[in-house]
Amino acid sequence: MSFNPETRTLSVGMDTGSICEFILSEDYNKMTPARTYQAHQGRVTVVLFVLEMEWLLSTGQDKNFTWHCSESGQQLGTYRTAAWVSGLQFDVETRHAFVGDQSGQVTILKLEQDSCSLVTTFKGHTGNVTALCWDPVTRVLFSGSSDHSIIMWDIGGRKGTAIELQGHNDKVQGLCYASHTRQLISCSSDGSIVIWNMDVTRQETPEWLDSDSCQKCEQPFFWNFKQMWDSKKIGLRQHHCRKCGQAVCGKCSSKRSTIPLMGFEFEVRVCDSCHESISDEDRAPTVTFHDSKHSIVYMHYEPTTGNLLTSGTDKVIKLWDMTPVVS
Repeated sequence: MSFNPETRTLSVGMDTGSICEFILSEDYNKMTPARTYQAHQGRVTVVLFVLEMEWLLSTGQDKNFTWHCSESGQQLGTYRTAAWVSGLQFDVETRHAFVGDQSGQVTILKLEQDSCSLVTTFKGHTGNVTALCWDPVTRVLFSGSSDHSIIMWDIGGRKGTAIELQGHNDKVQGLCYASHTRQLISCSSDGSIVIWNMDVTRQETPEWLDSDSCQKCEQPFFWNFKQMWDSKKIGLRQHHCRKCGQAVCGKCSSKRSTIPLMGFEFEVRVCDSCHESISDEDRAPTVTFHDSKHSIVYMHYEPTTGNLLTSGTDKVIKLWDMTPVVS
């Protein structure tokens, strides 16, 4: 669903592929059917009403992204996606649509009145994209995934910077950015509500290096038959240090540590030398964790009131006052 409070227009995507539009009365006690859009051949997955453009954007399980004129009801254009879409955001100023799909890919499209063009695609998740959040002020896109991670894509910086955030133990279900306090709110199926301080200088995680032997002790890995034979040693399993990215054996990476500025709020594997270099100050958390006591499937944050709404698999809707933590 997508609701616009200025026009009191409620757009509801249906399993049949159509989108039903309603006008709510001033007291919100009556819904008047206004229009039905025949938008998709399968279940509608995301609906987004853009008042400034008078466009209704939608995606469906038919792998089509479409946009309609909300004044005439006419379909303006369509774009075929690689997989069915589970996240959609739109930037009014540049007319860019951000489309996240089940393959884990995020696609950026430039929309015109009756056509669109592919700008770029990027992929950093190993699972499907489950949530997207666009901040037009900082020009940063956040994507959440079933792989439990969040990625911050610095679109405005034009340097291809992608910061990974690891703070959930299950699928990320919702994201919202409070630009006035530079805090990110994320919710997950694990029941946690996480408040991320984004007003810190974060670091990109390093790429994992390839090697046939441990880059610390030079012991061969188990596929390096030649070195195993020459040195008469048993091959070891390969691991990677999350701080430097080097390929290391288990003995040289027996330590664990949090690395909050790299997005690792839970302890991860690091090599022994990196573990010694991480100070207590480096381990200071950049998040606060809050237990919602239900498995969250949907969230909505209203910055004007400071209220957060969550709904869960327990069929309970909860309203949270976030002003003590988002300020």
